[in-house]
Amino acid sequence: MTDTPQPPKDGERIAKVIARSGRASRREAEALIAAGRVAVNGATISSPALNVTAADRITVDGQALAEAEPPRLWLYHKPAGLVTTAKDEKGRQTVFDALPEGMPRVMSVGRLDLNSEGLLLLTNDGAIKRRLELPSTGWVRKYRVRMKGAPEDATFEPLRKGLVIEGERFQPMGVTLDRQQGANAWVTVSLREGRNREIRRAMEAVGMVVNRLIRISYGPFRLGDLKPGEVEEIKGRVLRDQLGLDKEFKPAAAPKKKPQRRRT
Repeated sequence: MTDTPQPPKDGERIAKVIARSGRASRREAEALIAAGRVAVNGATISSPALNVTAADRITVDGQALAEAEPPRLWLYHKPAGLVTTAKDEKGRQTVFDALPEGMPRVMSVGRLDLNSEGLLLLTNDGAIKRRLELPSTGWVRKYRVRMKGAPEDATFEPLRKGLVIEGERFQPMGVTLDRQQGANAWVTVSLREGRNREIRRAMEAVGMVVNRLIRISYGPFRLGDLKPGEVEEIKGRVLRDQLGLDKEFKPAAAPKKKPQRRRT
């Protein structure tokens, strides 16, 4: 008979814990639970609405979970022609198919569309992914964009002010006209959100057609000299510093302010 343990007051959702162990994604973990393949302290569970702690013993198909790895982050130079979803309904190759051997299970931070290239962040931790994708993080994403034609600087003024396209409001973008190269122009675009095909749609709205788009940075993380298909891991200390986390990868407490001495 299936029995569902009562959740403790603290801890983390079980699907998140399973995902962090590398056994499955959160969605896959929920499917495993629904199929009756997950047990906590010997009791099979049927709902993912359960918090667990380090004291709980979790098994999947009778096998104990591997010890969770600490959060990690990689820079990946995505080539054009790859999709960033884990699976593609059209059977196209994904970035996860093309990653070097030996990489653990990872998730992409944000997306780059099929024809876009450049910096894509990868992480093994769902909490880090969500933190990096939040608009409140305020990190600027920069792109080198090539387009057909010979625009003037004034062409991009509507993008700097913010656009409404098909009822969808786009936040103001930073746009710098860099150079003309034959029949094409290069610009640098910076923005703080990541809507679907945002730059391409915004450029189309001012009469320009993008024929190459390369993300060169995401917040403090830069593409640099990373070649297409290459991966580089960010050091844990750097990741913690950039996200304001402590050694346990939890939000660091704000430093206490020293009391001000009153002058007499």
